[in-house]
Amino acid sequence: MSQRKPDYVDDTEIDATLDELPTDEAIEATVDNLEANGFDVVVADSTEEALEAVQSRIPAGASVMNGHSTTLEEIGFDDYLSAGDHEWESLADDIWSIDDDAERQAARRESQTADYFLGGINAIAQTGELVAADRSGSRIGAYPFAASNVVIVSGVNKIVPTLDDALDRLESVAYPLENERAQEAYGVESAIAKQLIFRQELEDDRTTVVLVRDQLGY
Repeated sequence: MSQRKPDYVDDTEIDATLDELPTDEAIEATVDNLEANGFDVVVADSTEEALEAVQSRIPAGASVMNGHSTTLEEIGFDDYLSAGDHEWESLADDIWSIDDDAERQAARRESQTADYFLGGINAIAQTGELVAADRSGSRIGAYPFAASNVVIVSGVNKIVPTLDDALDRLESVAYPLENERAQEAYGVESAIAKQLIFRQELEDDRTTVVLVRDQLGY
């Protein structure tokens, strides 16, 4: 089932001024400030280049888990992971093969400590902070500490000038679109129940942000 922005944007009221492609100068400032805050940053010119950047960072034998991310779908990562043409341990495939609800939930919690956890983000401040939220916490729970390595992929359309703007983007762009998707996919409304402001990464080489020069995700 397609879950991309065009499927929902016509029926959803969003603040389009917080979903525009930034200038090259704004991207450069964002990269500088993210790196100053301890994040490794890769700028990719296309979705294909972004997928290659992600693939190159995960060594053979690593356990890999991905939180739901439309952006990961758009760069082709989800299909690549499920196709199995790699030498990683796909924890997502293991989890969704479990029939028992309690066992599956326990495995989902355990997967937060994957060697590599991949996902998206809802907004990026030019000042170097990342903002994300989730209904259950399963998408962002690994980011602060649990996973050994984190790879966050985002379109540059999620770059906004300040942290206040990033929090506004979460409320007025990402949430309305995700709420539409959740109702279609799960039959329930979404919620900004658990929110993360990722200000700094203090562990060297732990968290990589892949910025794609395209309008991707919510």
